[in-house]
Amino acid sequence: MRSAMSKSPSLVRGFFQGFFQIRDEPTWLGKLIMAVLCLGSLMALWFAATRGATPEARLVSPTTLGSPEEVFGSLRTLWFDRALTRNLLKSLGRVLQGFGLAALVGVPLGILCGAFKRIDAFFAPISIFGRNVPVYALVPLAFMWFGSGESPKIGFIFIATVAFVLFDAARSIGGVSTDYLDTAYTLGANRWQALSKVLIPLAAPEILNSLRLLFGLAFGYIIVAEALDMDSGVGVLIMQSQRRGPREHVYLILIFITVVAFLLDRLIFALQRYLFPYRYGRG
Repeated sequence: MRSAMSKSPSLVRGFFQGFFQIRDEPTWLGKLIMAVLCLGSLMALWFAATRGATPEARLVSPTTLGSPEEVFGSLRTLWFDRALTRNLLKSLGRVLQGFGLAALVGVPLGILCGAFKRIDAFFAPISIFGRNVPVYALVPLAFMWFGSGESPKIGFIFIATVAFVLFDAARSIGGVSTDYLDTAYTLGANRWQALSKVLIPLAAPEILNSLRLLFGLAFGYIIVAEALDMDSGVGVLIMQSQRRGPREHVYLILIFITVVAFLLDRLIFALQRYLFPYRYGRG
């Protein structure tokens, strides 16, 4: 009992001592405390801004931001009457198809660009254009190129992310130290062996980590295509809620999208730890 009590003050003291130390890495408990403080602060601000029995008594109008009770109280109608689950799964399926296609095309091309500089120079204009063009400008292209129905939404995700996938894969390959290549050549490896047994295995953790981060970007992009097409998906629900109400559903949908994206991110990160334990300190 006394040991546990003595440990508790030391943990708290250690947490505050390292608070303003540059690049001091907090413990998992410290990270959890900061996350809880952040969410608690946001909830407190939300309560304070929407507190009041009448719209005039509130700091923020209910047409702009409903109270937590109003927002979460509308969950039943969003879930059952507006089929949130079905629309969310529809959007997720489109993202998986479009981004999966971008990975199938972008990763091999990126590996070639990272390994062979002349191929990199060949694809550089496409990569620069794809990474700098405004995403909204790609929506009409997707509908012109892929027609109607599901194809333009999937195609939009593909053309919006493939340049990023290619660039990050090339950068991961290029980031492998030349010392590894020199060692492989010294041991008698040819170019194919140097690529397949040195560059790709060493760059694989970075490539998968990049895909994990870019998947979140793709999830955000699908909202754009769906909102303009107005067929189905969470993008349609958001636009309909913003135009016709209830506006509380906009905030609920954003919360659900964030939760799903976070869970998928953690799932992919768990896969990273399983595939590359030497990189993430497992085993």
